[in-house]
Amino acid sequence: MILEIDGGYAGIRFSSCHFIPMHEKCSRLHGHSYIVRMRLDGDTDDSGMVMDFVILKKKLRAMIDEMDHMVLLPSASKTVRIERKNGSVEAVSCGKRYVFPAEDVLLLDVCTTTAEEISRMMTEKIAEDVDFPKTVRSISVGLDEERGQTAWYTKVL
Repeated sequence: MILEIDGGYAGIRFSSCHFIPMHEKCSRLHGHSYIVRMRLDGDTDDSGMVMDFVILKKKLRAMIDEMDHMVLLPSASKTVRIERKNGSVEAVSCGKRYVFPAEDVLLLDVCTTTAEEISRMMTEKIAEDVDFPKTVRSISVGLDEERGQTAWYTKVL
């Protein structure tokens, strides 16, 4: 059985900006209004549920609250050099230098801030932080950069 949370209807969305080094168009600083989706594949338990929606929505909302209205930078990047100094964060990549107030930046443990890598990071974090019932076989997180463009990552439990 599939359990699905559609962040577009459930209000699980956030806005952030980022850049993707060496991409023709996306190497420029730009933003998205992201929508988060989640799917669980599993069997129902004795209560008739795969899992309580409330637990999952709380976890997703806590995660996106950290990313909302932030500049997302990839702390595991080989092409973006990031340095914190004097209350600022400096990011240098492909001949471009960006300086942001530190409170406006969120460093993500990803190699690049694509929807694919962010959905992977979110899936792994949820798998680590949530105590899933034994009846759940896999979790997937989808991240819409815009309607019709969703990156999905699935983790088998």
